[in-house]
Amino acid sequence: MIKPSAKYFPRGRALLTAALATLLLGACGARAEQVGAVDTVFKFIGPDHKIVVDAYDDPKVAGVTCYVSRAKTGGIKGGLGLAEDRAEASISCVQTGPIQIPAPLKQQEEVFSERISLLFKRLRVVRMVDAQRNTLVYMTYSDRVIEGSPQNSVTAVPVPRNTPIPLQK
Repeated sequence: MIKPSAKYFPRGRALLTAALATLLLGACGARAEQVGAVDTVFKFIGPDHKIVVDAYDDPKVAGVTCYVSRAKTGGIKGGLGLAEDRAEASISCVQTGPIQIPAPLKQQEEVFSERISLLFKRLRVVRMVDAQRNTLVYMTYSDRVIEGSPQNSVTAVPVPRNTPIPLQK
């Protein structure tokens, strides 16, 4: 029996390699802690559709936690991680302790990212610094490799005046 090799299927091997690399890279970075979930649609086979609420602690600003709610697709595809979740998300960031900023922050920086489809769609949270008002602004949105979604949500965390926000130059 002749075994197929990469010599005969170079495109398939390249796609498989890209898929594995994307999955491994997606596993790195800030991880969410699920706070809770509510079922929205019953699925006879596989998990139900639901809305999940995840908590993310800002890795560069101690004392700030962001809560992101988003739809999570259930069913067989959702259970296997093959479904594409919807682009809508909502965010609320709050002060959960004394705010400490040990190193200068970029004016705008992605602080969290999580895949919401097998390969091409990501949910992102970006931190922006409003230096004039001494406030941290967080925005969530989703994007794809080809096109993103204009749907977004924004929240702001005022930083006490006695704690200036250091900016990178």
